[in-house]
Amino acid sequence: MRGRPYTDDLIALLAGGLTTLAFAPFDLWPLALLGPGLLFRLWLKRGRAGFRPGLLYGLGLMGSGVTWLYVSIAQFGDIGWLLPVLITAVFVLIIALYYGLTGWLVGRFKISPSLKLVAVFPAVWVLVEWLRGWLFTGFPWLQLGYAMIDTPLAGYAPLLGALGVSFMTVLSSGLLLLLLESGRLRLYATVGLLLIWCGGWGLLQITWTKPQGESLKVALIQGNIPQHKKWEVEQLLPTLTLYATRTKEHFGDDLIVWPETAISAFQYQVDEPFLQPLEQALQRHGSQLVFGVVQLDPDGKRYYNAMVAMGEQRDHYRKRHLVPFTEYLPFKSVLWPLVEFFTIPMSDFTAGSKAKPLMQVGQYQVGMSICYEDAFGVQTIQALPEAAYLINASNDAWFGDSLAPHQHLQIARMRALEIARFLLRATNTGISAVIGPSGELRDTAPLLQEAVVEARIQPLSGSTPYGRMGNLPILGILVLTLVIGFPCGHARFRGSCSTSGS
Repeated sequence: MRGRPYTDDLIALLAGGLTTLAFAPFDLWPLALLGPGLLFRLWLKRGRAGFRPGLLYGLGLMGSGVTWLYVSIAQFGDIGWLLPVLITAVFVLIIALYYGLTGWLVGRFKISPSLKLVAVFPAVWVLVEWLRGWLFTGFPWLQLGYAMIDTPLAGYAPLLGALGVSFMTVLSSGLLLLLLESGRLRLYATVGLLLIWCGGWGLLQITWTKPQGESLKVALIQGNIPQHKKWEVEQLLPTLTLYATRTKEHFGDDLIVWPETAISAFQYQVDEPFLQPLEQALQRHGSQLVFGVVQLDPDGKRYYNAMVAMGEQRDHYRKRHLVPFTEYLPFKSVLWPLVEFFTIPMSDFTAGSKAKPLMQVGQYQVGMSICYEDAFGVQTIQALPEAAYLINASNDAWFGDSLAPHQHLQIARMRALEIARFLLRATNTGISAVIGPSGELRDTAPLLQEAVVEARIQPLSGSTPYGRMGNLPILGILVLTLVIGFPCGHARFRGSCSTSGS
């Protein structure tokens, strides 16, 4: 690979764009191996100058993979098209810097190319993914492991979480490059790939949890209320009528779930005329209802994005991990004019304060997440061991018919797999779904259609290793890999790979 610099730049951009196709809705998962592999070749070639290829890869990945950000700003921010393009471009550049950082860091290791491929590249890549998942409130979207949810590598999720699946994916990509070499390296790479992929398949055969009580009949109602109408005053009554009618059709089911902010009003405004009669009907039929609504503190100064359980008894969960600039404004005293400029309704929420993301629904405690919260595995496991199943309520109407609803569903599937629980995902415009404890889709609703998803789920008890220890094991593996790999690369394995490199 001795091409001109602009050719390398094009390859890096292309590699990032190809990686996007590994994720939903395309699901071409082999590209999750090919895309990073192309970038690794560039990093080996460039040596210490790894920042530029990494940055360009990130621009290709994020520039094609998070275009839905433009959709939400342009369609619902009421600010034309130019500013949304600029905001999206700046955001893509910021996230792409993480991949530039990865390239810069791996270039600091003066060790053999073979050790870089199987130790440094995978470890640093996943450490930076972990950093991206929490720094500045975190953006863990398009972590490489999500693309492998339907492969044997998904077996590592209950053991090491999504980051562990990312690690096995990047390690596999490095080993595939070593197959291009000769002699023992090719043999070692072959054995390594067989062990990783067969090991993942074997882990998929393990049942991590056990049934708890009887199965439940559930119904998820997808109202498909257009986002531009959702908060209009005249839309409230048709919305309540739609959800009430659909709910009455499922009286007698054990659980009915509505999406995030299904009721586009404060809870106190609809409690007496709407919720109380509905609650009495639910109690007569032995059904539980979970719905999204905005709650206002009695002092009228703070409001919350909440989910409420109603039927046998009332309980609520308030969203804890808010999205900056849409649900709350950092540095509000300085930046408050932005809220009025973007005309975003309900954009100054207060974060909930529950110690655990749990809510009592009938006889079971349920692990709760609202919209973007399900992108954070370490938050989901805080519901264990109490949670018998999971509920995620979302409103992906912000993103229209884009990649976001498909990518978001893929993330939710990983959360179910990591802790081996059923997950009920109720969304306004789709994709609502019942997800099994192995991350499999039991049933889904079509995107941008009014629909009801019906299924039976089994409450479960017990936990997975990831559910008990979170990211600590995979972070330990990553650090240990770098600690062992660095000295080995300077001694026994130096020069063991014929690939051109530093």
